[in-house]
Amino acid sequence: MSHPYALAIIGGGRMGEAIAAGLTSSQALEASRIAVAEPSAARREVFERQGIAAVADGHEIAGQAEMVLMAVKPQVFDAVLVHVADELSDDAIVVSIAAGISTARVESHLRAGIAVVRVMPNTPAMVGAGMAVVSGGSAASDEQVERVRSLFEAVGSALVIDERYQDAATAISGSGPAYVALVIDALARAGVAQGLTRDVAQALAVATVSGTAELLAATGMHPEELVDAVASPGGTTIAAVGALEAGGLRSTIAEAVAAAVRRAKELGA
Repeated sequence: MSHPYALAIIGGGRMGEAIAAGLTSSQALEASRIAVAEPSAARREVFERQGIAAVADGHEIAGQAEMVLMAVKPQVFDAVLVHVADELSDDAIVVSIAAGISTARVESHLRAGIAVVRVMPNTPAMVGAGMAVVSGGSAASDEQVERVRSLFEAVGSALVIDERYQDAATAISGSGPAYVALVIDALARAGVAQGLTRDVAQALAVATVSGTAELLAATGMHPEELVDAVASPGGTTIAAVGALEAGGLRSTIAEAVAAAVRRAKELGA
């Protein structure tokens, strides 16, 4: 079946915007091949300025796309999916990016045989640096899962994982940009407290976090190896690392991830 759109995004929030922007800027999809359904006129204008068709109701586009991306909050997910379910073509791939929502739950609202793929992307997709984890539902073929993975790889990296690990992955990569942003802000504010201007302190923090991530990715070095390499005996770094350990940095991060996993399970219940 021929479809005018390669991708219909149901929900024009920040994540839908990030994915659309990433796909168009990477030239993975032309803007004319994407459509968005979003009730807010102001949010529709954001997409229209990019040359993307934007409508108020998902009914208008759900049946016209090869892939339908459900980019709405978990709290309203079921109601929105039921609203557009009858419009979906039999060969459509339904992609859910709602935290905690299982493929089985999505499938329960659809005609038998419609493929469902669960994905947890993150906002760096907007600049081609995203990280997405992908899991296929019971009716999704390997080829369909690979199509979805390839789509998200166009805006960063994408891994196929067993669905039972989705909540844990969500707590790390899906929510992780917020944790990293908090660390960057904390570093910048600490720099200001020590006399640096805010713009200089933030530039230092952003570049350091970005460069460290690139170094670990490029070398495969274990993070603790890098700590040891930077922390010379009796120096400034080891003094700072001691303060971070005493403050419970590792245990706080572990609890943050556990809290995110618990919340994902609550949303999916």
